[in-house]
Amino acid sequence: MIATIKTVLAAFFGVRGRKGAEAEKLKPRQLIVTAIVLALLLALGVFTLVHFLVASRT
Repeated sequence: MIATIKTVLAAFFGVRGRKGAEAEKLKPRQLIVTAIVLALLLALGVFTLVHFLVASRT
């Protein structure tokens, strides 16, 4: 599971090398689900940050 999270986070930033991607045998379903969950968490984090920043200005 940690390898899947590392792979998805590296893909978000575009820093994953070919050797690392080929060395690990990850299932596509795991990658897709992890990517969706992490994308939702990222969006929620940005939304929360913006909400606090806007609320503190008023």
